[in-house]
Amino acid sequence: MYPANTHVLRPATAEDAATLNRLAHVDSQRPLGGEILIGEVDRKVVAAISLTDNRVISDPFQHTAQVTQLLRLRATAIKAVLGTPSLRERILSGLRGTSDSLPLAKAA
Repeated sequence: MYPANTHVLRPATAEDAATLNRLAHVDSQRPLGGEILIGEVDRKVVAAISLTDNRVISDPFQHTAQVTQLLRLRATAIKAVLGTPSLRERILSGLRGTSDSLPLAKAA
């Protein structure tokens, strides 16, 4: 188990492309595509997950079980947030639902 201050989860940037390709090669996997999250331990990239297809690559020479688990959890959380309607959409949906059930006022 890693102390909280030894690992970092972050989005991949263009500067990480070579590192991710090397990591995929070491893990005998295809390089990841789409949006990618990186897991670092002591400032070294040891694992990554594609948010597009949930594929994980990791360094087989490092203890990466905890980092890959955290990457999967973070990826699930990101997808949940992206799939949640905005506050405005939820309010409008609620208003549409209640306006259908309100009785019409009778003209006098």
